[in-house]
Amino acid sequence: MSSEEVHCQIQCSDRLLKIVHLRRIFKDSKTVVDMNLLKDRRETFQDFNFLMESTECEPTDEMLSKFLADNFENLGEIEDCTPEDFKACPKFLDGITDKDMKEFAQDLVAIWPKLARRVKSDVFKHPDKYTLVPVPNPFIIPGGRFKEIYYWDSYWIIKGLLLSEMVETAKGMLENFFHLVNNFGFVPNGNRVYYLNRSQPPLLTMAVSEYLKVTKDYDWLKLHIDTIEKELLYWVNEKSVEVEKNGRKYTVLRYVTRNCTPRPESYFEDVHTSSVFHLDVDKGKCYSEIRASAESGWDFSSRWIFDSDQYDLCHLQATRVAPVDLNSFLCKSFLEISKFFEILNDLEKAKFWNNKWMNLEKAIEEVFYDDEDGIWYDFDIKLGVNRKEFYTSNFTPLWTESYDPSRAKEYGKRAVEYLRNMDVLKYEGGIPTSLYPTGQQWDFPNSWAPLQDIVIMGLEKSGDPCAQKVAKDLATRWIKANMIGYEETNAMFEKYDARFCGKYGGGGEYEVQSGFGWTNGVVLMFIDYFYSDNKKML
Repeated sequence: MSSEEVHCQIQCSDRLLKIVHLRRIFKDSKTVVDMNLLKDRRETFQDFNFLMESTECEPTDEMLSKFLADNFENLGEIEDCTPEDFKACPKFLDGITDKDMKEFAQDLVAIWPKLARRVKSDVFKHPDKYTLVPVPNPFIIPGGRFKEIYYWDSYWIIKGLLLSEMVETAKGMLENFFHLVNNFGFVPNGNRVYYLNRSQPPLLTMAVSEYLKVTKDYDWLKLHIDTIEKELLYWVNEKSVEVEKNGRKYTVLRYVTRNCTPRPESYFEDVHTSSVFHLDVDKGKCYSEIRASAESGWDFSSRWIFDSDQYDLCHLQATRVAPVDLNSFLCKSFLEISKFFEILNDLEKAKFWNNKWMNLEKAIEEVFYDDEDGIWYDFDIKLGVNRKEFYTSNFTPLWTESYDPSRAKEYGKRAVEYLRNMDVLKYEGGIPTSLYPTGQQWDFPNSWAPLQDIVIMGLEKSGDPCAQKVAKDLATRWIKANMIGYEETNAMFEKYDARFCGKYGGGGEYEVQSGFGWTNGVVLMFIDYFYSDNKKML
């Protein structure tokens, strides 16, 4: 699908979105952009143009609703499916001696088929009627309103699937990502046409590594290594930026997009956010920063707001940040792909990526690490200084092991001291994302499963006994909170409230969603690691 075709999807047309969303025909802005056409695209455009011309661009709500009913439906482009490799009792459950934990883990394993989907055949036959980008294999969705593939969610989903012995499903999801890379040059935020202007935290190479740990399928790796490399080159070529610190220059990476329009799936919200600006150029800059913030996965957070005590999204400056987590993800990915090429005996490319890994690991130490505080911070590109604020992303280099291994225990010990200094070990519902109660969902008091994994397993990997004790305490607390929440609601949620054990979180642009793919994956991994007799290998 070309970019011209993408922009011709009427569901994402600026003219349609402007009138539908600004009148709030639908409560959730994502509703209309996920609808499929009842007629062909050309006829639908003609009907819309006639409506606008005949009413001088002022149709009544009744007329607009009739047009939508006559031209769109919301039957869905995906359908439920039962994964052929689903196992109700995967082997890891046998090693769990705690009865309650074993039952909880078995309940979570049983959720995978409920989140399994595949693209309907009609989407392949008539792609111009849909905003869904078809992929060949079944997949696991996050849940709730998120009924398509999401990039970084899928890393923790795949980890959970591999633990649950659903290897073929995990493999199919990886191949879906390869399909997207081969068609668009990168992995988009999700498989929707309106996501084709931005990505999400790049975890594909790391997910491939997890799959290979289980399967050792190097023939499969050989088939797809060029695609894996293509995705990393996209990040290197499109997202690199030169920064300077202490008189030395470094190449690091940031989130940035080239689109300066409202997000179709959040059109009303973005137009409202930009309404404080009068000039189109300022509105465009605002939209660009919103999109870059969304690309980070942290949509939205005080992490991307500078120079203001007001945490309104009109103040977002995500492109000003070199994020420590993004650079850590890619540092680890550079090392992994270097190992892939070494396995495949392509020593020239192995050396190329090994050099990139070493350079970025050096930058993570010299640009992002603050020796005074004993933690890594985001880097302010504009001012050339670290942004010394508490975010759970600060621990990502511990999780990716992007440091001198001889200092691992030191880093783990100092990270615990930092946690204590920030007074964040007191919360029963998980580690809060930040300490700022902004009302945005990637801020206090919300706790997110992938960030718990990053902090907890980062501490565990350091090898420091004190850090490992804290890791176990935090993991036990998180599992307990999730279990209590599940017992009360019979559901798993995308985020939780750090202040209360088992209470789901809130804030942001939409209601809290249940399901929930990455939460299930993280809890299963924690139960297996901290409550199982199985031999553990990090």
